[in-house]
Parts: sequence; C-alpha cells; structure tokens
Amino acid sequence: RRGTPARRRSPAGRTTPAGSTRAGAVRLAAQEVEDEQPGAVIEVVAVGDAPLDRNADAMVRAAREAMRNAVRHAGSPVRVFVEVEDGVREMFVRDTGPGFDLDAVADERRGVRDAIIGRMEHVGGTAVIESGAGGTEIALRFDAEGGVA
Repeated sequence: RRGTPARRRSPAGRTTPAGSTRAGAVRLAAQEVEDEQPGAVIEVVAVGDAPLDRNADAMVRAAREAMRNAVRHAGSPVRVFVEVEDGVREMFVRDTGPGFDLDAVADERRGVRDAIIGRMEHVGGTAVIESGAGGTEIALRFDAEGGVA
C-alpha cells in the first residue's frame, strides 16, 4: 500500500484523505517517523477531530518533531494523544526516557526551540515541556480560534 494515501470515513460518510484532519495528519506523521527510525513504535490516540487548517498543520509539524526527538533520544514506545473538544485543540507527546533539561541544551541545537516551541508560538499557541527521570511530555495547545486557551 505504500504510495497510496490513507483514507478515512468522515462522519457524513464521505471518504476523505486521512491527512486532511488533525488526527489523520498526526497518524501520518507518526507513520513517517516510524518509517525513518526502524523499530520505532508510536501509538496515537485521538479524542475528537477537526479539519486540518494552518494552525493545526503547525501543531502537527511540532508534534512530528517531538516524536522524532522522543524516538531518537528516549526510544519506543512514544505515545501521542490528540484532543479536540470544547474549542480547545491539544496534543501531547509522551515518552518514558531519561528526560532532559532544555536549559542545558546548547543554543546552537535549535530543534526543540524552533521546530516545536517557536512553531507553536508563531500560530498563537503554546508548547510546554515537562521532563524528568521518568520521561518527557510535550503539551501543544491552542483554542479553536488559534490562540491560547
């Protein structure tokens, strides 16, 4: 099936490309990261869904970078939770690796700062990183209007 876009059934029964919704785009991003990193396992759970717009696309791209970092530095499995409810859009990328201190990451290493935090700030959202010995969680969030809820 490689090369054939995934499709999903919309609530109205129409078939739409899987990447045209927030949850579908996250699933495709997870598959891309798994394809890049042999042996990687990324589990995606979605509650609700919404069409993919500019802000959601930025959120998916930030989540993809978080997934890449998690697989690279913490290993598998990585868990991604997508929530679209009551006007709030959230994604959480979690791993159980050793954690890291963002302040200890060299300034020239811009992946987290630019591709995750900066990308979310650019669309009026937030990226909050909680990391410790039990793993890392990156929470991405904006409200339905694109700003911080």
